[in-house]
Amino acid sequence: MTTQYEIGIIGAGNAAEGIADGVLRKSVLFNDRMIASDPAPERRQVFAERFHIAVTDDNRRVVQHSYIIILAVKPQIWREVLAGFVDLIRDDHLIVSIMAGVSTRSIEERVPHVRARVVRVMPNLPIHVGAGMAGVHAGRNATEADRLHAQRIFDAGGRSLVINDEPLMDAVTAVSGTGPAYFYYFVEALIEAGVRMGLSEQYASLMAKHACYGAARMLLETGERPADLRRKVTSPGGTTQAAVENMRETRLYENIVAAAMAARQRSEELGQ
Repeated sequence: MTTQYEIGIIGAGNAAEGIADGVLRKSVLFNDRMIASDPAPERRQVFAERFHIAVTDDNRRVVQHSYIIILAVKPQIWREVLAGFVDLIRDDHLIVSIMAGVSTRSIEERVPHVRARVVRVMPNLPIHVGAGMAGVHAGRNATEADRLHAQRIFDAGGRSLVINDEPLMDAVTAVSGTGPAYFYYFVEALIEAGVRMGLSEQYASLMAKHACYGAARMLLETGERPADLRRKVTSPGGTTQAAVENMRETRLYENIVAAAMAARQRSEELGQ
């Protein structure tokens, strides 16, 4: 081996970009200790120009010259991708998978020549701004040190929680992994409401974003329950009560729960 990297990322998409940003921004590693592969030249260019790390279109090069392998490819193609370099997996490799729905056992079974050490992680998009949340589950062959290595990587982009029961990782995917998308969808609707009521799009956007930002900060910093904070805003017969009653009548609460359940089901299907 001519070069030895600490982390090798296979799949240089948005999630991997957030991981690299956190690791380098928090100086978990220096950029000469990381390499990323992707078949798309434009994604390799992003990583080379933004992070100044080594890039390649050769997954085998990444595996051969790295200790920690982060599998960041779409779950629909993971078997094909893994088959391209599985013969290079060594005993000293730590495989960190961020693929939705794919169990640690599924990966272990496709690496029959070694006791593959696999840690499954479900991060989310806010890792890009250091506000990510990741669920972390260590596979049967992974050590406590392996789990801690994985947590160090994802804590650099926010924080992580250990999930001991792996089937719950599908719930983590539904609540935390895809949760930001539900939130963005809500903000989209709130902005549209402001525009329909006469606000400029610029003002409606700024007000909606800051209302949600402030609300999220209160949840985290006060430690109060969402229901209690909601009641503080809701005066009897007031504007908030009118809005909440409409949400109840249209079953918004139940629809959000159903949406998250649908996401969990899809996560389970992707692992089959």
